[in-house]
Amino acid sequence: MNTPVRYSIEPLDPAAHLFRVSCTVSDPDPAGQRFRLPAWIPGSYMIREFAKNVVELWAESGGRIVACSKLDKSTWRCEPVDGPLTVTCDVYAWDLSVRAAHLDSTHGYFNGTSVFLAAVGREAAPCHVTILPPAGDDYRDWRVATTLRTRPGTALWAFGEYEAADYDELVDHPVEMGTFTHARFEACGVPHDVVITGVHRCDTARLCRDLAKICEAQIRLFGTPAPMDRYLFQVMVVGDGYGGLEHRASTSLLASRDDLPQLHDDPATVSDGYRTFLGLCSHEYFHTWNVKRIKPAAFVPYELSCESYTTQLWAFEGFTSYYDDLMLVRAGVITPASYLELLGQGITRVLRTPGRHKQSVAESSFDAWTRFYRQDENSPNAIVSYYAKGALVGLALDLEIRARTGGQRSLDDLMRALWQRHGLTGLGVDEDGIEALAGEIAGGSQAEFFAAYVHGTEDLPLERLLAAVGVELRLRAAEAQSDNGGKAGRGNRERASLGVRTQQDPLGARLQHCYEGGAAMLAGLSAGDVIVALDGLRATHGNLEKMIAGRRAGDVLRVHAFRRDELRECTVTLGAAPLDTCWLVFAGGQPAAAAQAWLLDGGGKAVSD
Repeated sequence: MNTPVRYSIEPLDPAAHLFRVSCTVSDPDPAGQRFRLPAWIPGSYMIREFAKNVVELWAESGGRIVACSKLDKSTWRCEPVDGPLTVTCDVYAWDLSVRAAHLDSTHGYFNGTSVFLAAVGREAAPCHVTILPPAGDDYRDWRVATTLRTRPGTALWAFGEYEAADYDELVDHPVEMGTFTHARFEACGVPHDVVITGVHRCDTARLCRDLAKICEAQIRLFGTPAPMDRYLFQVMVVGDGYGGLEHRASTSLLASRDDLPQLHDDPATVSDGYRTFLGLCSHEYFHTWNVKRIKPAAFVPYELSCESYTTQLWAFEGFTSYYDDLMLVRAGVITPASYLELLGQGITRVLRTPGRHKQSVAESSFDAWTRFYRQDENSPNAIVSYYAKGALVGLALDLEIRARTGGQRSLDDLMRALWQRHGLTGLGVDEDGIEALAGEIAGGSQAEFFAAYVHGTEDLPLERLLAAVGVELRLRAAEAQSDNGGKAGRGNRERASLGVRTQQDPLGARLQHCYEGGAAMLAGLSAGDVIVALDGLRATHGNLEKMIAGRRAGDVLRVHAFRRDELRECTVTLGAAPLDTCWLVFAGGQPAAAAQAWLLDGGGKAVSD
């Protein structure tokens, strides 16, 4: 009999941000049961050392204390015992993100990877979990929001008994507890819940209407029935924040409260912030298929104690980044013109990364653990984002397949084939699997495309591919550091550039990045330097751009800057601002038939049961 591993978790002390978590094994390893806490969480490819938050850990069996020894940074071994063994630990939870755990007097949240010890050798056993409320009348109105299955006697939204088929499932259903706002909608017959924690004035009716359209569009892309019986959007709103993490039947989201649709907003208008939030929801929901069920072979199964390397994140994260905004326009919640603005911003992000000529998206995927998630002041010069460029690879491959097949096939067909062959079967995708499948869908080898744009560092031929569907790609210089592209500029005059990105500093303008080949770097300035004066006039983060705006390329400036506590002086010859800001327009002003097939209906048929 496969005896369940039993867990309990209690918000022990919200003021001290402590969860108390126990794990009981009825038949522990006779050689001494080991317990291990994961080092990372799927979807966020960085070693996060969750064990560092374990404040205390102890074990007992039959009413007596059992000795525990720590074997490495996240593994403990208990002395052999004859009967059931319970290990208990207090976990510090003060990480307000979607990746770990957070607890205070307003709410509690945790991912299982942050709190639940795995009983080594028993990972395949069923898991039973008791979720307890905090003690005291102050918490009598708290509820629980999770997609863990309830056990008999526990109602939905209640504290009590929950279960999972195994440890992998246990840690893939995060839990929110508190006095959240709850709303519900259906998409293709599947109930979807939205819980919002934090102070807000969200128009939940509008949010549910828009999310229903997006979710239905995605379900129909892959085909009914949906792969989950119920879905949950867990939203934590703050003054300024952004982030999301996917799970098999839910997503955790961190969002600025002003990005949610507000009561009394014009329902015909989608603000930039709300569009951003819907894109985040769309991105994480698309992961329900792409990453949570269609996985790289390296993730089958997950090894959570160390890095799992793959060169394919450009497809699993990048394709998802391509489809997140595309599904907004297909669902009818934004216009085609609004989508082109977002796409232009995405192209701009990549063009402003000199590192795209040094690192391929395949290399970026492999190096995510050490480079993408641990960026420094030189990262724009050295790496490329597998999210941002991966999305453009998805766009280019989609348009390439459409062109090769006369509009009969598209990237949608590739995603559906991945779902049928890998998502429904559980078979991981081999490192060359997407290239092989792309060739099959396109009716001919895609080796040249993949060599140049996935394993190589060539810029994608977006101008040519977009022109084939009636979209013109245009470039200009950035007008300010805050200019994200996507729109036409205010003028076409030449602009001078210092070749830097700055941030606020009490002394002046701190150089956050110095771009390779830019005027500042050529003059000997470095990231971290603080410019305090240009030609004898005080410089700040706020006025530096204005001081440069009236100059021309070739002008020479006298610069004073602090490096640490040393004042330095140099001369800088301004360069020409690069044409790295993109905006897109429909040729003729309206989407042509090819663009409509791409943007509005996908040009393909969904699969059904």
